[in-house]
Amino acid sequence: MYDVYFYEAFQEEAAELRHRLPPRYTAAYTEKTIQEAGHSTAPAKIVSVRTQSQIPLDWARQVAAILSRSTGYDHLRAYASKVPHAPALGYLPLYCHRAVAEQAMLLWMALLRRLPKQLRQFTTFHRDGLTGSECQGRTLVVVGVGNIGQEVIKIGRGLGMRVIGVDLDRRYAELEYLDIDSALPQADVLVCAMDLTAQNHGYFDRSKWQRIRRGALFINISRGELSPASALLAALEAGQLGGVGLDVYDKESLLAGALRSGQTVDDPEVRATLTLAQREDCICTPHNAFNSVEAVGRKSDHSVQQIVAFLDRGEFLWPVPECQAK
Repeated sequence: MYDVYFYEAFQEEAAELRHRLPPRYTAAYTEKTIQEAGHSTAPAKIVSVRTQSQIPLDWARQVAAILSRSTGYDHLRAYASKVPHAPALGYLPLYCHRAVAEQAMLLWMALLRRLPKQLRQFTTFHRDGLTGSECQGRTLVVVGVGNIGQEVIKIGRGLGMRVIGVDLDRRYAELEYLDIDSALPQADVLVCAMDLTAQNHGYFDRSKWQRIRRGALFINISRGELSPASALLAALEAGQLGGVGLDVYDKESLLAGALRSGQTVDDPEVRATLTLAQREDCICTPHNAFNSVEAVGRKSDHSVQQIVAFLDRGEFLWPVPECQAK
């Protein structure tokens, strides 16, 4: 049995992990999720995943720890709630907040300037229908002002935007805060950077889009379960939203598995996401916001710190907070 097995480790990340992990520990790496790898038993003392792996319930008795190489930990809390005794659970809270915030900016600026249509019309060199908008003077609403949300706010201010925060914890005295119902009618760009909990699943539903400023842009770089694709598609078709930028997706494990394998999945949310991806007013990226050279380096470094701490001392540096098995 290995000391650690890394699932969902793409090529650059695996190379960084190999470079940083001390040679006294044994490890294996795959780009596949647990379900794609087809492993029936746990292959290591520590299993490390991202967000798309479905961890078998009986692995709770087979592993000492599970490390998610992600800033979110909702999937680990959900796992712990389903098993009698959860193993130690760890995550990476601080590695990618700037990278993810910059991806949010990339998406909203591309939509403001109609970049998908610009690219398509290069072959004819026509500018009809390409007139876009500038950021300066527009209102940016950031829902969830944590580490990532605060970086989004810094970027928005740097672009000359008015910035509004929506969060139950109003920790920044210099930030203008509003409740969601007051903020929606003012938003030119709305960025979802909130944590996923059992209480806010499907938060951005059709009722939210009926209250948002008509033609606003919506960007989600947090969790896809917060913004069902079917509601986004309906809002675009009705003209309530002017554009959508997504890096995360509802039913993401199903969606990613289907796209990687070329198989068809009969799920309404997956179908709605695939429809969104074909539209010029929607930009979809493959849960890649974290993936900068700098963030991958920090991610690999923090992952190794977590693994070494657990193997040497029996506890993670950054355990999942308030995670109790039933």
